[in-house]
Amino acid sequence: MRTYLLAIAFALAVPAAAQAQSADLVLCDRVAADPSDPDKPADVKGVTDIASSDVATAIKFCKQAAASSRRAMFAVGRAYAANRQTAEAMAAWRKAADKGSSAAMVELGVAYATGSGVAKDEAQARKLFEKAAQGGNPRGVSNLAALGGAGGSAPADPAQARALLGKAAETNAEAQYQLGLMLSEGTGGTKDDAAARALFEKAATQNHPGALERMGAFAQEGRGGPKDRDAAKAYYERAAALGDEDAKKALERIRCPYAIKDKQGKLVTTLCF
Repeated sequence: MRTYLLAIAFALAVPAAAQAQSADLVLCDRVAADPSDPDKPADVKGVTDIASSDVATAIKFCKQAAASSRRAMFAVGRAYAANRQTAEAMAAWRKAADKGSSAAMVELGVAYATGSGVAKDEAQARKLFEKAAQGGNPRGVSNLAALGGAGGSAPADPAQARALLGKAAETNAEAQYQLGLMLSEGTGGTKDDAAARALFEKAATQNHPGALERMGAFAQEGRGGPKDRDAAKAYYERAAALGDEDAKKALERIRCPYAIKDKQGKLVTTLCF
């Protein structure tokens, strides 16, 4: 009874345009929509993690909305996954993917890439990421690029990954970071430090830890732009605060720049300031 009253309350509280979607979908979106799902309407905020207290509600109302909404079917999978019902989550994501949900394709790809709840299969993971990427899903693009660099038996085409990242990088910080890495290393095309730095800077403004660390390194070395030790330190500090281990090591090197070694070349101590 409580959940039905809750659905009625939500339906009365939301605008008429949202009510047209059905009260079931409105409530499903409220408790289980993924913020990164390209199918999600702009006015739906979504939740990074489904609260344990909302799992039952999410499963109930997302399942009811799933008959006419692939994003609701994808959300059913999220709710099952949050409840550690892996088999049910995979089944829901397969149904959503069959309906064209790129977000579901990404989750299935992650499962195959990691062997979580299914036999590990990098080739299948790559196919799913590629299909999601072709649909413009930023996570599909970045995961495809990461999988291609993981030393698998059949690496993804780096030029293709770079092209797909170019599209996703218009709006996605992870894609900006991944594309910046490819440009800085000359992977899949011409090396371009200036363009890489611009992408790292764009992602850094969104507090991407890896991009902040790269901006620190580029500013410290003068790659792709001005050399600025103070700016480098500031970038490293921001990245370190977000848990980036490379940034923490870089800060220690800045603090202790001189190494004292013995005749055999072994480190004796460092001089810190």
